[in-house]
Amino acid sequence: MSAHQGAVEQIRRSYAEIPEDATPRLAKATSNLFRFRDTGKAAKLSARDLDEVISVDPVTMTAEVQGMTTYEHLVDATLPYGLMPYVVPQLKTITLGGAVTGLGIESTSFRDGLPHESVEELEILTGDGRVIVARDDNEHRDLFRAFPNSYGTLGYALRIKIRLKPVQPYVKLTHIRFSEADKCMLAMQEICESMRHDGEQVDFVDGVFFGPGELYITVGRFAERAPYTSDYTGMRIYYQSIQKRSRDWLTVRDYLWRWDTDWFWCSRAFGVQQPLVRSLMPRKWMRSDVYRRLVALDRKYGVVARVDRWRDQPVQESVIQDVETPIDRGAEFLSFFHDKVGMTPVWICPLKASSAWPLYPLEPGKLYVNFGFWGMVPLPRGQFDGYYNRLIETAVHDLDGHKSLYSTSFYAREQFWTLYNGDAYWPVKREYDPSGRLLDLYDKCVRGR
Repeated sequence: MSAHQGAVEQIRRSYAEIPEDATPRLAKATSNLFRFRDTGKAAKLSARDLDEVISVDPVTMTAEVQGMTTYEHLVDATLPYGLMPYVVPQLKTITLGGAVTGLGIESTSFRDGLPHESVEELEILTGDGRVIVARDDNEHRDLFRAFPNSYGTLGYALRIKIRLKPVQPYVKLTHIRFSEADKCMLAMQEICESMRHDGEQVDFVDGVFFGPGELYITVGRFAERAPYTSDYTGMRIYYQSIQKRSRDWLTVRDYLWRWDTDWFWCSRAFGVQQPLVRSLMPRKWMRSDVYRRLVALDRKYGVVARVDRWRDQPVQESVIQDVETPIDRGAEFLSFFHDKVGMTPVWICPLKASSAWPLYPLEPGKLYVNFGFWGMVPLPRGQFDGYYNRLIETAVHDLDGHKSLYSTSFYAREQFWTLYNGDAYWPVKREYDPSGRLLDLYDKCVRGR
């Protein structure tokens, strides 16, 4: 904790030294955002000394964690105690601060909600340069509740106290195939509400849409023993196994990172799913942060766009989003998405919030289903970048859904503040960043300033 206090003092001083006309930007070793913007006059604020697990308490089942700590680092610290965070986002280098301020989701979200719902305390460097401790029961409650989905526009998480839950060494997986989306959504709803399948308790639920006639729900449950365990960190690919087998077993750690080795299925864009390429690629390079850096390099130098022009291929639009709708509207969204966008696979993950969080207004106790899709789609002739993403935004909100803000957005200002509760945001913004040193949520997530 003394080392943490030194790091806090360092970042506080660094923040105070940033010129008033420069926008502070948190410099992180990794990023899972997909807003590649010109930072202009932004001043980088180093967080290099804020990436450690401070302590794990197996008695109270809590951990004190610095804001830039990755979930990979935290899980490695908690599993030896037989504990894990309630919600572990799918990619190893997502940070706790990022998951809380930018939201996160995983296959425990049908029961445990989003990562911020297991947070007990936040130490925050606010926009006006103060370091405060916010909890749900103290004088900074409004900041504590508004921090999720604020994306660093109210301040930066320096320390997080998070609750943990017990785990068992293995996870038993059952993949259930459906040929119709409406039946898949109905079955998912029944499993999530009963928290049981085939007479057994369910600890994890997610799924994959491979096409209109091929959908899967994957249910998982903890187990003390396993007859075997599969390994999807080498030649074998996890998402492909869903189509090939109905039962599987993983260690709990391999289950938590089952999507990371191939960045779900996005590693195929780099040829990593070709057997020869895969056999030559070091395992340590097969991880989401390596692929993310390759995408950033392509955005910087435009390699793919140049090759497409050389091959006389249509211009492509990046369609990288996570959205959710009420689960009873999920089949409608999949029908729209397949007809208008046509990208596959699509990740499916149910979620339920336990209480109201003002900047991301999910109805407490209501079951939603998240759809994740990440890739490039050729633009129709005569259309311009943003065509597909605007279609998706309109469809999601027509279905009473929501869209995460980690990627590109195209909302008009008035619509944005209606959807993301400007009435709750602005009083907190004025209280903790009265001079507007940090960008506001619209400028950061839509205008990309």
